[in-house]
This record gives sequence, C-alpha cells and structure tokens, in this order.
Amino acid sequence: AVVSTQSTGDQDHKECFTHYKKVKKLAKHLSQAQDKINEGDYEEALAKLGLALKTENKEAKVVLKIYSRMCLANKQAGHADEGIRTCTVVLQSESQDIEALTNRAECHILNNSFEAAVNDYQAAQQINNDSKHIRDGLKRAEKLLKQSKKRDYYKILGVPRNADKGQINKAYRKLAKEFHPDKFKDEAEKAEAEKKFIDIAAAKEVLTDDEKRQQFDNGDDPLDPESDQGKQFHRNFNGFPFGGNGQQFFFKFQ
Repeated sequence: AVVSTQSTGDQDHKECFTHYKKVKKLAKHLSQAQDKINEGDYEEALAKLGLALKTENKEAKVVLKIYSRMCLANKQAGHADEGIRTCTVVLQSESQDIEALTNRAECHILNNSFEAAVNDYQAAQQINNDSKHIRDGLKRAEKLLKQSKKRDYYKILGVPRNADKGQINKAYRKLAKEFHPDKFKDEAEKAEAEKKFIDIAAAKEVLTDDEKRQQFDNGDDPLDPESDQGKQFHRNFNGFPFGGNGQQFFFKFQ
C-alpha cells in the first residue's frame, strides 16, 4: 500500500503559516507599544500591550516581556495599582529585575505606601549598589516616609499624588469653605477648624506652586515651620483675624 503524505504536508504548511501570522502580529503589537512608550503616549502603549497579551499569553518569556513593558507604562501613566500588579508579575518570575523593582517602588510612592517603596529600593540597591538612580530613589523614598509621619499635603486635600492643579484647586475650595473658622461658634470647634484651615491653605500653597511641589515630592516640606518660608507662612496666619474684635478676614476662593 502507498501512504499519501500530501494531506500531512498540507496540514504542516497550514500550521506553520498560522504560527507565522501570529508571530508577525505579536511583533507588530510589541513594536507599536515600544514606539508609543518612546513617544510618551503610555495609554496607547498599554492598549497595544494588551493586544500583544491577547495574541500570546502562554509563552513564558514573551508574556514576561509584555508585563515588563506594562510595568513601566503603568508607572509612567500614573496607574499605581496596575503598575504594582504588573511589576509584581515580573518579579514573581525575575525577583532581581531592577527595573521592575524601581518601577514598583515609584508606584508605591504614588499610592503613599512609602515603606513599601523603601523596601523595593533597598532590594534594588542590594542587587546594584553603584546605581545613582537607585540611591537617589531610596533617599527620596526614605524622606517621604519620614515626611508622611508629619504633614502630607496630598492627604490633607484628599487628592492623589499625580493630581493636576484643577483637581487640587477644586479640593481646596471645597475644604476651605467647609472648615472656614467663621462658620463655627463653639470656641473648641473654631480652634480645631483654624488648625485644619491652616493645613488646607498650606497644602494649596505648596501643591499649586511647581517649585514648592517639586520640593515636597522630593521629601522636603517647603513650609516646614523651621524653614524661612515656613516661618513666613505661619506668621501670616498667626492670630487668625477671623471676625470679631472689629477685624474681618476676607477670604477669596480662587
């Protein structure tokens, strides 16, 4: 009997062609995602990476590469929770991946989880003790951790660390109206409102000024009572002339 190999050959050809199309499609998505990352369009990069993951979700090395790019893009886009999740996926396979550790550290900072950020930067430093980027990141995370135990302007206004000025001003106006001391008659409540009002005003002062906000994001409080700027700010609020004694504090909601 003669066994025909034509059908087997056709099937092999079909499978090879299908695989070729899949590989070509995957390469296209990954290339486009990298282009978008290079351009700073992280949302579109994440969309392309999502397509890449749908195309190939079984080959471990490819999946790891996709998650590695997702880790970076999420961090850059300010998606803290997704950044932590995707970076963690990478680290579960490659525990010494420095890029994933430092990207996850930055996502922890966005989430105000400064102790976790310190831990990730310390882990990265153990792998590479010569990196200035890691040293600077660890120093900043440690300063932010220390700062968080004092006064956190983002928490005071209830806004995320990547909030824009519109979000900051909106939160400020709402809270300033809510805690304006002239609204309170009881002396104890009025005194508590004055304290909150000063913190609210300080938060707005820092977070709407690019230079001061950068200082704060680096772990330094520009309105620290021990600093010259801080002393001046607190001196301006000293005594709080809200109504009474012939004085009236005219507050302008910007």
